[in-house]
Amino acid sequence: MNDKLNRDIKLIALDMDGTLLNEKQEISEGNRQAINKAREKGVTVILSTGRSILTCQEYAKSLNLLSYVITVNGSEIWERGQILERNPLQTELVQWMWELSQSYKTNYWATSTDHVWRNQIPECIANHQWLKFGFEIEDDEIRESVLKLLLNQSQLEISNSSPVNIEINAAGINKASAIVKVCERLNISMENVMAIGDSLNDIAMIQQSGLGIAMGNAQKAVKESADWVTASNIEDGVSEAIRYWIL
Repeated sequence: MNDKLNRDIKLIALDMDGTLLNEKQEISEGNRQAINKAREKGVTVILSTGRSILTCQEYAKSLNLLSYVITVNGSEIWERGQILERNPLQTELVQWMWELSQSYKTNYWATSTDHVWRNQIPECIANHQWLKFGFEIEDDEIRESVLKLLLNQSQLEISNSSPVNIEINAAGINKASAIVKVCERLNISMENVMAIGDSLNDIAMIQQSGLGIAMGNAQKAVKESADWVTASNIEDGVSEAIRYWIL
């Protein structure tokens, strides 16, 4: 880990739920202060979240983190409030996954470019552009059955944002692939990135970054993939990581 201490970190990529946000869906004062101090040192800080721009932009504004925002697990990249890149799911796959949710009687949600649909879907799915589909399944056996069917579809990128859900994006779309594109625009490499997260949709960016940090509340697989484990999201884990590695 000594070589990690000397890593020239120029970009911090932060997951939101379970990472930056506490149990009240708030950004603590400790996290705010650490982020501001990192930016004062010239480090770029971005949000890299499974949320849509509609449900994360106010957080980004409150932290003045508007240079780049990665949303919907990498399906969208925003630059100063303007869409830079968008990678949608095929409409027929969204239709199939919705039918799967009906067959297995699961809770679900779906993110289109203009709305987040929860346990409901528009009458004509083809009239919308889709970025992500998700299942919320408490029953382990049902979740495994649904997951097995999803894994048979090569056009899908599968992860989660909690142990009881499944999140699906277009194949090859994840937070890491989006961060690579942001790095290209900033003329830096992934070796210059510190990524912090807690769930399976964070593993790719944690593994591919120069410094991958798992939250104390992270899923086991995420901790095993990380270089370092910080405190939990209710203990200002983001602040602890920034202060230890950056400040």
